[in-house]
Amino acid sequence: MGVVDQATRIREGEEIDVQSIGAYLETQVPDLTGDIEISQFPSGFSNLTYQIRVGNREMVLRRPPIGAKVDKGHDMEREFNVLSALHPVFPRCPRPLAYCEDTKVIGAPFFVMEKLSGIILRKDLPQGLEFSTEQARAICENLTDTLVEIHSIDMEATGLAAMGKPQGYVQRQVEGWSGRYRKAKTEDAPDCEALMAWLADKMPADTAAPVMVHNDYKMDNLVLEPNRPERITGILDWEMATYGDPLMDLGNSLAYWIQEDDPEEMQMMRTMPTHLPGALTRQEIIDRYGEKTGRDVSDFDYYYCFGLFRLAVIAQQIYNRYFHGLTKNKRFAMLIFGVHALEKTAMNIVSGSKI
Repeated sequence: MGVVDQATRIREGEEIDVQSIGAYLETQVPDLTGDIEISQFPSGFSNLTYQIRVGNREMVLRRPPIGAKVDKGHDMEREFNVLSALHPVFPRCPRPLAYCEDTKVIGAPFFVMEKLSGIILRKDLPQGLEFSTEQARAICENLTDTLVEIHSIDMEATGLAAMGKPQGYVQRQVEGWSGRYRKAKTEDAPDCEALMAWLADKMPADTAAPVMVHNDYKMDNLVLEPNRPERITGILDWEMATYGDPLMDLGNSLAYWIQEDDPEEMQMMRTMPTHLPGALTRQEIIDRYGEKTGRDVSDFDYYYCFGLFRLAVIAQQIYNRYFHGLTKNKRFAMLIFGVHALEKTAMNIVSGSKI
């Protein structure tokens, strides 16, 4: 089916050695036969993702971006270990196959996992796919309900409780992302000091019921069934997963959610078809999540503002690499406009918030 997500040619400067990775996989993945082919998934601004085909076997390789320091957000071993513990209880995440810390193989640590095939929605629906208003609503409802399911995973039973420290989670997030922004700020970026001060001053208490936090849960990290595209069959990109506050997770997700009535500057940042007729609004998602979980979502302004700020930091960190010539990817040049738009949107929320 033509709407199924496909890898394409590898971007300049992001090539990996075919012979080297082929030799490594022969020692790690049983029963591989046939020629090796490597292509790259074109979207995303974080870790680089490649498709590896050996005969009829399809796998996915993930490695840190060129020029990035290997911190928690780009820690390949951590993501591999999370998937290893999670897959037995949540099989909609990819099954991990091998982790390699030897940078001599492709120039960076990486891991390989089974490929989850299906539709992945990016900025607009792929050619040949249409959603009715009922389908658009259904995928939004399923997206919300799947996040509720992730937040219901028994962290103690999976052994994943050790992956994070719920006590002080919000404080660490606010302080950590504020520090990252100040470090990544370039001369053409907003200072965000008023926003960071508000987040520090209005910080909520620790949640009494911490959960599995995906930390990058959004529509283009969902794998959809080709014949029933409103049905979610896989969840990707667990690189920042941790144990913490579920409302922070939802706030991070909704920072990406550009709805039909958002201003033009935010529409320009839309990366997923969240504006379609029938799609839930952010408030409808918040209300549905609150109803499904019984959690108090009355002060959600805070979590949404944090999500907007965090997204601004991520964009600024990537733009910083482009600004200083550490990556040649020209897509990153426009991210500075996104940083300004996110800061402006967050400050508008702050100005009208009753928190």
